[in-house]
Amino acid sequence: MEELLWLLLPVAAASGWWAATRTARRKSSANRREHNPVYFRGLNHLLNEEPDKAIDVFVEMLEVDSDTVETHLALGNLFRRRGEVERAIRIHQNLIARPALTTEQRGQALLELGQDYLRAGLYDRAENLFNELRQNKLHLAHALRHLLTIYQQEKDWEACLRTAEELERHAGEDRSVEKSHYYCELAEQALEKGQRKQARGLLRKALAASPKCVRATHLLARVERDSGSTADALRLLTSIVEQDPEYLPEVLEEIAQAYRALGQRDRLRRFLLEMAEKYPNRGAELYLVELVHEIEGEQAAVDYLSAYIARTPSLLGLMRLLELRCTRADGQNDGLLEQVRTQLRQLMQDRGAYQCRKCGFEAKALHWQCPSCHRWATIRRRPLRDSDL
Repeated sequence: MEELLWLLLPVAAASGWWAATRTARRKSSANRREHNPVYFRGLNHLLNEEPDKAIDVFVEMLEVDSDTVETHLALGNLFRRRGEVERAIRIHQNLIARPALTTEQRGQALLELGQDYLRAGLYDRAENLFNELRQNKLHLAHALRHLLTIYQQEKDWEACLRTAEELERHAGEDRSVEKSHYYCELAEQALEKGQRKQARGLLRKALAASPKCVRATHLLARVERDSGSTADALRLLTSIVEQDPEYLPEVLEEIAQAYRALGQRDRLRRFLLEMAEKYPNRGAELYLVELVHEIEGEQAAVDYLSAYIARTPSLLGLMRLLELRCTRADGQNDGLLEQVRTQLRQLMQDRGAYQCRKCGFEAKALHWQCPSCHRWATIRRRPLRDSDL
């Protein structure tokens, strides 16, 4: 309450200034204006901790003219930032209803009211106002950015593409990453309908927009795999490592399956060895352990993993080593090792496996668009190291 009262003091001061200015302009009523009863009524509400009534009084006093437009805009913006959207809407609507506004002032008021509606979740109303600004070329970049936010919320990916391209043309902004993901979203919709040919075309457009879009490459690999082209799928999957090595953990299982389906177990082993050395703690070592276990037996797998952990500490590797060591020669579980393994697993499950590189948002699953800051392709899997616990 005290914070709001302090915030209202500048409004009261502005109202008093306005009253004094009007008094000076109208000398014939100087004495009456000097003691403006409305102004003192507003101050009385303020002192009695009745901020709602005080706001109504001060807004009523601030008649809209060329001297007070900025005050109205600032006051409405203040309320929106404080979460009092209804008040912000009322102030900005009152502004727009005034015929004396200049084109620039009306455009600013429309932009502010559109942001009020957007904050209130009234997307249709906000969209109409931003489109009006778009048509009149007023505050175009701001209007387009807000429209892009609305279309993303509504999952209107075609509208997103058009708006992103317009932003690139008029504001000079690079929207290639966003465009590639819009194409991917449309491709996933096509795949749900069984339209593989259309999906391929959309995914190629995604890669043309952003050649490093691993999502497009991954989806294209799945299209080839489902079409029976395992070799093409494998080629695409392994190329993802060149696009973004941090995405390796997301495709390792599919790469291993593709090599096995082609009967290329030796090539799989060479690939995993290379990945484990070049990109430690990304999971390749675990797939390699399984392969060594399958080909050479349990002791060879334990020896390899022990040597690897000694060179490159890894919680995931330690977890797998404990699993291999938990069973004694007599077939019984080692209770202490099993307890340690269980506790380690719980610790890793409690932390987010993924994190946004922009805002720090943590998640247990991969999101292509961060749920917190709404940026695209910023969430990555977090490598597990001893320092993470």
